[in-house]
Amino acid sequence: MYNIAKVAKGEILVYFNSIFDQLCKLGADSELSVKNGAELLDRLVKDIVSESAASYVSILEAPPEFDGDDKVSLGENSHLPTAFSLPRFIPLLKERIWVINPFTRQFLVGWITLLDSIPDLELVTYLPDFLGGLLKFLSDQNSDVRVATQTCLDKFLNEIKRIARIKKGILESKRSKEGAKRKRQDSIDSESINPDFEEGDELDSNAALDDDDGSGEDWIPGQDVEINYKEILQILTATLDSPLEEDCLLESLRWVVEFLDICPEEVLPFTPKILAHMLPAMASTKETIHQAATRVNTCLMDYVVSLSDDSELSQPPPPAQPPQHLSTSRLPVLGEKGTEGNNSNRASLSSSRDLDLRSPTPAQGRSISTPADINITQTQADLDYAAAVNSLTLLFLNDHEATRVAALTWLIMLHRKAPRKVLAFNDGTFPALLKTLSDPSDAVVTKDLQLLSQISRNTEDDYFANFMVNLLQLFSTDRKLLETRGNLIIRQLCLSLSPERIYRTLADCIEKEEDVEFASIMVQNLNNNLITAPQLADVRKRLRNLETKDGQTLFVALFRSWCYNAVATFSLCLLAQAYEQAYNLLQIFGELDMTVNMLIQVDKLVQLIESPVFTYLRLQLLEPEKYPYLYKCMYGILMLLPQSSAFAALKNRLNSVSSIGYLHAAPRTAPPTTSSSNFDRPNRLKSREDGNIRWVELLEKFRSVQERARRAQRQNNMDGDEIPPMGVSELRIGDGAVDVKGKETRGVGLQTIPQKEPAPAPPVPAKRIGLGRQFGRLGGAVAGKGRRNP
Repeated sequence: MYNIAKVAKGEILVYFNSIFDQLCKLGADSELSVKNGAELLDRLVKDIVSESAASYVSILEAPPEFDGDDKVSLGENSHLPTAFSLPRFIPLLKERIWVINPFTRQFLVGWITLLDSIPDLELVTYLPDFLGGLLKFLSDQNSDVRVATQTCLDKFLNEIKRIARIKKGILESKRSKEGAKRKRQDSIDSESINPDFEEGDELDSNAALDDDDGSGEDWIPGQDVEINYKEILQILTATLDSPLEEDCLLESLRWVVEFLDICPEEVLPFTPKILAHMLPAMASTKETIHQAATRVNTCLMDYVVSLSDDSELSQPPPPAQPPQHLSTSRLPVLGEKGTEGNNSNRASLSSSRDLDLRSPTPAQGRSISTPADINITQTQADLDYAAAVNSLTLLFLNDHEATRVAALTWLIMLHRKAPRKVLAFNDGTFPALLKTLSDPSDAVVTKDLQLLSQISRNTEDDYFANFMVNLLQLFSTDRKLLETRGNLIIRQLCLSLSPERIYRTLADCIEKEEDVEFASIMVQNLNNNLITAPQLADVRKRLRNLETKDGQTLFVALFRSWCYNAVATFSLCLLAQAYEQAYNLLQIFGELDMTVNMLIQVDKLVQLIESPVFTYLRLQLLEPEKYPYLYKCMYGILMLLPQSSAFAALKNRLNSVSSIGYLHAAPRTAPPTTSSSNFDRPNRLKSREDGNIRWVELLEKFRSVQERARRAQRQNNMDGDEIPPMGVSELRIGDGAVDVKGKETRGVGLQTIPQKEPAPAPPVPAKRIGLGRQFGRLGGAVAGKGRRNP
């Protein structure tokens, strides 16, 4: 066979497929002599293909009348087939590319590299037929196969980039020439729009012919090569989808990045699938894969952001547009349908006028005048938002925090750029977003809240109200989430949305809550944040100003739902400086069953009174004549507390101001002097007298809600196991836990008296362990102060 090939040379190309198939098999033969002979024949065939494959016409294929060089050229260019044919060879290569033998793989890579080096064959056009199998070679155990494959892929990628640059340069040159001719035409004849359209159309066609002639004279290798980017991207995304070795995944990611630079409009339809497999790669433990995936993520997001801006701008028609752009923008669209459509439109001036007046288009004028820009315009709407949102939502189940954070970041960006398109499909993802609030990662929860806040901010009030209702339902079903993440969720929402709007909406929802126990827990959580969270400083300031209508309405809205929790309602009145109302609440406390939970909340309130939030309240203790009910409130709290560190702290605070002398006189003088005080109390009392806040109705609301809670609690005790009553003196509270000792218990709540009566002067015996540590940093400081003053 070697001798025949040496003599026949180009004629053996007619049988190239058969020869190639046998060489492919012999290259993996175990017999060394056979392999050596096959390699010798392989080198000879490669030399023949390099010399003759692009142009050799077999004698057997030549027609009888074929003679003369001119006819040879004409025949080769129009009719006569060459002896070697890529379309006939590619199916064989496509079949053999999936082999696993390393010697056969090495043989195939060598031939692919050779055929790609022949300029006239343009093997890159058929790249989608064998790219998938070629990528598999990168995971081969043989290092020579991996190196050769990597080199071959690099050559293909560089060739694609070179062809893209050539086409871009030609299009820019054609655009500039057409623009110059259009300007000349406008300068010659600018009488009316429609005649310009007709003549401009003819000039555009003439310019196109001139450019075609010019391109024929100045032909550049690669300018007429067509590359199927869509099929290549399908292979790359399928490669991302399959479990591959590191080198395969890295190469696929590298090609995607390069395609985002070469033809981003072609990558856009594959965005959902790329996201589904690229974001998990960002959490890879291998640094190279992590960096490659991060680079793809950055490039793709930057392109989608810029595309969204363009698409938003292109949606509404431009307010003012030159008439020439309307006419010229229609030309390429007509040309897109074929030359017959163009000829028919040129033949009729009236039809072109009708088209121009009947179908105005957005101002993309000059960009639509080129095929590349036509593709860009068409693909601006090709991002499938539904598929993208679904792909990103499924990533919430990924085990890696980085992947979940990246998915939420993408959703935030997509919603910011196209809120209507994302919202159209957001209803299905809303439960997933709510469930993500239970994620163990704070970063994921923060991103999720940022997205939910962004959605609520850009939608109507009904959607926001539904969001709050669903959030409360989530807290109701997942009490652990409320305990561990309740503060984070509320404070993060208050950062992104209006805190007052959040609290008003939640208050309205809680007021209608049927589960009294959950409503009490939720109010307690909201109240703690209201007092301590820096995000709610403006709400606290507004509550302290009950003279204004806004402050009154906010106070009333919160009070009606805060009634589910007695201590929270009392602290709300202290925060709003409604001390008389707070004192009236304390009188109702005497009618309630003082539970352990209420005592814990009172203890927390004592610690809060010692915090910077209530600095104004402590200073008001220096003016008993202005704030007589404040003293009654403080001593009322003192009477509720068992003797503990919190009791000692509050008692020391009151004792430090009792020497002023007004402690007992102030309550007697308060009724005649309140109407003429010179501070803000008269205004508050006047507002009560005027009936802006209906205090009596609020007290009745509080009493009825507490009675409802009492009945619900008794019903629960009847349905469940009965818990024996416990004495307050037998409670040990510390670090947020309640330990009930199994001693003699003879009473519940306030009616329980400590076993050992303390002396009048000393505060608390040293052996008692107080409630002060319940409240963390503030409680620890106050409790320590109480212990240092025995």
